[in-house]
Amino acid sequence: MVPALVKIAVVFIIVVLLIRKKVSLASSFLAGSLLVALFFSLAPSETAGALIAGVSRPKTAALCVIIALILIFSNSMESCGQLRRLLTTFQGLIKSPRLNLSIFPALIGLLPMPGGAVFSAPMVKEIGNRTDLDGATLSYINYWFRHIWEYWWPMYPGILLATLLADINLPVFMAVMFPFTLVVARIGWIPVKPFSLRSTSRDQADKTSPYPFLREISPILVVITAGVLTGSLLSVTFPGLVVAKEIGLTASLCIGLIMVWRMNGISWNQRRTFILSSNVFKMVYMVAMIMVFKEMLEKSGAVDSISSELVRLCIPLAGICIVLPFVIGLLTGITIAFVGSTFPILVSLVNAHGEAHYMILYLALALSCGFAGVLMSPVHLCLLMSNEYFGTSLKPVYRLLWRPCLSLAVCAVLYFLVLRWLASGYFML
Repeated sequence: MVPALVKIAVVFIIVVLLIRKKVSLASSFLAGSLLVALFFSLAPSETAGALIAGVSRPKTAALCVIIALILIFSNSMESCGQLRRLLTTFQGLIKSPRLNLSIFPALIGLLPMPGGAVFSAPMVKEIGNRTDLDGATLSYINYWFRHIWEYWWPMYPGILLATLLADINLPVFMAVMFPFTLVVARIGWIPVKPFSLRSTSRDQADKTSPYPFLREISPILVVITAGVLTGSLLSVTFPGLVVAKEIGLTASLCIGLIMVWRMNGISWNQRRTFILSSNVFKMVYMVAMIMVFKEMLEKSGAVDSISSELVRLCIPLAGICIVLPFVIGLLTGITIAFVGSTFPILVSLVNAHGEAHYMILYLALALSCGFAGVLMSPVHLCLLMSNEYFGTSLKPVYRLLWRPCLSLAVCAVLYFLVLRWLASGYFML
């Protein structure tokens, strides 16, 4: 009899190969779901039931709506020029050379968009021309600081999917993961030599007011603050409402979207174009197929079988949480891919080890190590586009990238151990 680990390894390999062959992420996960049904002898009726259940659950529908709204929101801000104005109005507000270089990719990173690093690249290049930094270093800075928020920022599908798959509290998970932004913002400068900015006559003449910048960023601030507050309020008021937090975030996204449209005078035809964009439907399809994959893993008994085999092999749970997401992240270069494929298994493993009360800690470890793999991936779209813009190749950028990524993984392990120790003391009280 073929072990479940071997079967699921074959599924992972095929899914990754399909992604590498440019098959859409959604179709790759659908193929993986059907392979799971085949390998674990699921009857046709059970397979159909898992497919229907995966896309029809309230949490799945809510997540699809939220991610669609996030994409419409991002596309609206980019297309109407508000994102560019946000960057422009920030110029002159700070004097630090490092902050001047890193802040523009970081601001772009507040909104999830494929290949978003290329949007901030012109600003980084403009400032970089006033330094002695080479193209590889500028590409690395643009790439690294574009991704400092993705560990906890609720606009990113990977964060929303992780909390949904594990059924954990989003604000709590955000609070646990927030320190990673501070850590990666610091370790990102490890490989960059000291530099200074050559002053210009514009620097001496400009006295920038912060108000235009605050106006341009206000829709993003409204989405986040109103989303968290409304979701928490609904959860307390209606404890039986399973999608309370999702409704709060949906409402805040609608408010933020209306703000963007009104601030920029977006016509009804333009709004319809944003809403009916093919990218929105592709993303919704992808999220739905990831949820189908999760459902198929559970319905087929694959998750339980894998968990039992790994428990019998006595492989440390923390080690699995480090290696499995890292490898999938490295191979795919996509956060939502490693979250969607590995987290259903990791959640089951944590429960099988009797460590459910430490679930958030294990998933924080898995997410951060998986993201280290994503950052190192040679197929990461942002890395490739940033390198192309700055006229450099992977090799010199990797010379800069490996130390911060290793530091990220080490910090993730240390953070996990500290929180695990603190939490164990709490649960012993």
